[in-house]
Amino acid sequence: MDFTVRKYKELLNLMKDAGYEFQTYTEFINAPKSKVIVLRHDVDLKPENSLCFAEIQASIGIKGVYYFRAVNESWNEDIIKRISSLGHEIGYHYENITTTKGNLTLAFEDFKKNLELLRTLAPVATICMHGSPMSKYDSKDLWKTNDYKSLGIIAEPYFDTDFNKVFYLTDTGRTWNSEKFNVRDKVITTFTQKFTYTDQIIDAFVQKKLPSQIMFTFHPQRWNDNIIKWLIELISQNAKNLVKRLLIKIRN
Repeated sequence: MDFTVRKYKELLNLMKDAGYEFQTYTEFINAPKSKVIVLRHDVDLKPENSLCFAEIQASIGIKGVYYFRAVNESWNEDIIKRISSLGHEIGYHYENITTTKGNLTLAFEDFKKNLELLRTLAPVATICMHGSPMSKYDSKDLWKTNDYKSLGIIAEPYFDTDFNKVFYLTDTGRTWNSEKFNVRDKVITTFTQKFTYTDQIIDAFVQKKLPSQIMFTFHPQRWNDNIIKWLIELISQNAKNLVKRLLIKIRN
């Protein structure tokens, strides 16, 4: 079974065995190591799953970055503070153009308000857009008329990472880098390696066939050992994928 916590632990251990170091995104931006993995987590739903991931990582000396949305399904202040206390980075997973229905002025004010609130819980130096696949708005457009660096933000992955040097892997759509089900979580890259299953990535680590710098994006709500929760997520994601595939065709 793929997308279980057991499979996630196996993947983490193989990363370590392959000789990679781990940095938060801020650490990577400030002083990137030569053989390194950045573990990014988009806390879209079920923040308790993200806490589970954070505790697993901390238990084996690994750090990552966790991006929280400013919605009830994600924003859990106790969990945010707990993940930060484990040594992980906290960031803002923004979607303000969607939540303000395209009003760029209101969106920037909403962004600043949520950023300030998040900074009362943990240091925040990086941000990352939430794809909002069902929305007609792309939250990255907020930065066409505003500057996040003026707010003390040092980086946003989609703007400040060279994905021709950093190999990007995302579990969007409950698969890996699937263009069929991925509306906005895409990067421009020259890397050509393709994976569908986590075991294929594990095999690539074993065979030392992966680049020296990698960014993973995980959505921890997708990863469950409980068979009922695992099946619910599988059925729910398959339904979402059908809708997203139709949206991609329409928008293209």
